Amino acid sequence: MLALLTGLLGLGGCVHNAPVPMYQLDSGTAELPDQSAGMAVLLGPVSVADYLQRETLLQRQPDGSLTASTDGRWAGSLAGDIDQLLLRQLSWRLDSQRLVLAPANPGFTPEIQVLLSISRLDSGPQRPAVLEAQWRVLDKAGQLRDSRLVRLEQPHSGTAADQVRAQSQLLQQLAEQLAGAVKPLSGQPAAAAEEPRKATAAPARAREPVPPKIPMAAPVRTDVEVFRF
Repeated sequence: MLALLTGLLGLGGCVHNAPVPMYQLDSGTAELPDQSAGMAVLLGPVSVADYLQRETLLQRQPDGSLTASTDGRWAGSLAGDIDQLLLRQLSWRLDSQRLVLAPANPGFTPEIQVLLSISRLDSGPQRPAVLEAQWRVLDKAGQLRDSRLVRLEQPHSGTAADQVRAQSQLLQQLAEQLAGAVKPLSGQPAAAAEEPRKATAAPARAREPVPPKIPMAAPVRTDVEVFRF
């Protein structure tokens, strides 16, 4: 009996201490370009919603609420994984090694800066993976060249592993949109900033002296008759 009780307690301890699976985002088939040349792009700042800045793998429920998953968690910082995934995807799609995460080094002068704000990235066993974000593209003069609000959805099978795969694919689709907005700006001059118009009063023109009006002589009619002899 004592041996049986000891075995049950040991089995319970093993079940309680079972390792929890840990997940990372997948960068896909992004290949780093061989050439060191290419567009100089500054990626960031990339801001991520507060509720995503944790190791817990959150699950979106049918009623819209979020609960912590018991089947897995993120292996490290989700925000850091997002940065690296986007950096590799953009470097591959733009065929450039000259991509830097913000803040950039003092000697780096970007041709383009991409600002990104991710307000939602989650999924659930019965809910699709959803990504909501806003991105802006600035030229080297700091002028806004493009901007967009994005909402993307990706179905999955319901398992934690497949949910992570779906979320990774959403970020890859986002990187494809960003690359499509940045490519046309390659080699283009920065947009000239519009100089504010100064409201200066135009000097009043000196009025030329107006000559006095002379009344026109009107013919005077008379009733006098002239007789010739």
